[in-house]
Amino acid sequence: MRDHGGDIDQAMAQFGGDNWIDLSTGINRRSYPMPPLELHALAALPTASDMAALESAAANAYGARGPVVALAGAQAAIQLLPRLGPPGHAAILSPSYNEHAASLAAQGWEVQAVRDIAAMKGADLAVVVNPNNPDGRSWTPEVLLELAGHVGRLVVDESFADPHPGLSLAGRLPDLAERVVVLRSFGKFFGLAGLRLGFVLCGPGTAAQLRGLAGPWAVSGPAIVAGRQALEDRAWQGMMRSHLQSASARLAALAESRTGWSTEGRTALFVTARTPDAEAAQAHLARAGIWTRRFPYSTHWLRLGLPGTEQEWTRLADALPDR
Repeated sequence: MRDHGGDIDQAMAQFGGDNWIDLSTGINRRSYPMPPLELHALAALPTASDMAALESAAANAYGARGPVVALAGAQAAIQLLPRLGPPGHAAILSPSYNEHAASLAAQGWEVQAVRDIAAMKGADLAVVVNPNNPDGRSWTPEVLLELAGHVGRLVVDESFADPHPGLSLAGRLPDLAERVVVLRSFGKFFGLAGLRLGFVLCGPGTAAQLRGLAGPWAVSGPAIVAGRQALEDRAWQGMMRSHLQSASARLAALAESRTGWSTEGRTALFVTARTPDAEAAQAHLARAGIWTRRFPYSTHWLRLGLPGTEQEWTRLADALPDR
């Protein structure tokens, strides 16, 4: 099932109301302050030098030493990657973000969901989301580098890795040629998901293929302007990493103390709680105008993103069911 968070229209249709706090996505609700846009960013087509400056800013921010390809979100990369070679056997470390399996299957790949790294060995394509959505599992670069030697190509989706830089493979890619591809989401950490911006870190051959598949003007002018400024703002990034780590711990502690739910897993951008009944828990919070994320494969997991303001924290605390 290609269900997703962010489906606030569904919440409003089911529960009514218009004063919602959307905690269903794992997107930072304390977004980067959007810079003023000059008319040029909207009126003119992006130039090659505009794109090069954006990709250079991304390479510096992520510590990448090889090519960086800017696309309209990590989702765009997920839809292009299955077309880089002939379909074969793909293994996805699961449960995880469902678009990887859906996009691969749509291009004729045989997709297998596996529970551990060892079961991925021998696959033509292996996909690991690190840290993982929704259970928060993570793997060290050394574990992933060892896996890369046993699969045809390894895709590491680092969409939630900005607050966890020690997990990233970005600086190791030149040593792996075309065997490893890393995906980075811009919108989650910077809280500007509507810009639709993401990056692929890869080898030169893969980069050339992706640029050809994406076509010209793969990223909008506003996304280039905002993305470049945000990626170059190291002070904001450092402050936000610290804030998100503290906020995630605060959210886990709040849910556990107020409701008795245990923490199934978490990253710096979300907490996945184990509840007695995820559907009932989601509905309880929805009646207070707070939308959360549950999953078709679990009757117990409920994922909560981080509130963005103290007012939102208070609303959530008041809405959580008592023990």
